[in-house]
Amino acid sequence: MAEELRLRARLRALYHGASPTAVRFRYAVILIDLIIIGFFVAAPLMHHHGVTFYLIDYGVATFLAADLIARAIAHGDMKSWLKKPITWIDLFVLATLMFPAWLFNFGFLRVLRLWTLVHSEFFWRTVARRYDDTRIEDITRAASSLLTFVFVVTGFVYSSFAGRHEGIAGYVDALYFTVTSLTTTGYGDVTLPGVWGKLLSMAVMIGGVSLFIGLIQSILRPHKVTFPCPDCGLRKHDPDSVHCKACGKLLCIPDDGV
Repeated sequence: MAEELRLRARLRALYHGASPTAVRFRYAVILIDLIIIGFFVAAPLMHHHGVTFYLIDYGVATFLAADLIARAIAHGDMKSWLKKPITWIDLFVLATLMFPAWLFNFGFLRVLRLWTLVHSEFFWRTVARRYDDTRIEDITRAASSLLTFVFVVTGFVYSSFAGRHEGIAGYVDALYFTVTSLTTTGYGDVTLPGVWGKLLSMAVMIGGVSLFIGLIQSILRPHKVTFPCPDCGLRKHDPDSVHCKACGKLLCIPDDGV
């Protein structure tokens, strides 16, 4: 029991602490995460490497499994940790790595790791702690959502239509289709066949345009900070607000120079 408590304290210090050692540790984890995400993006082009590809696959699975176990122990409350949607997405990504033969068709969803990383407190508390709760955070989250959408759709199109439809000969063709559909350019040189192809194309247009508009809005939207009003509870205010816009309560918003 004592060893378990020491382990939990040690992991909590690494994952949630502010010491130089903890910060360096989290930087290393995030760097490895970004390399893994790059591997996920390039994975469709690497299947022909055979055994080498699967060795990398299981190596990534080992790292993610160790990271998830460590985060669960550091969190302390397992039930609360399992209630987080990000946790379940990471567990699913891990499952596709541990059972590639059975979940091969869902491999394109591994890129969701990019979304879970950028939307995690772990990321903002480490790499971007100066920009947490700022416009940069909003823009970064919106951009990561758009990129994740692009690569998830590209992976799905590639795994579903490559080699079965003359318009999709490779991964670049799938990416080209996704981008032209998302931007509603509609050149017409690469299209998907059948009813399901048309439905997917419409879904890409609607979903992609919505995410793109969200990114533009996050760039153009006036910057606000999170400072809950003690009276009415309004959370977002202008950085230089003196009074709450909703109830007129006198505010004292800290100015840290960020």
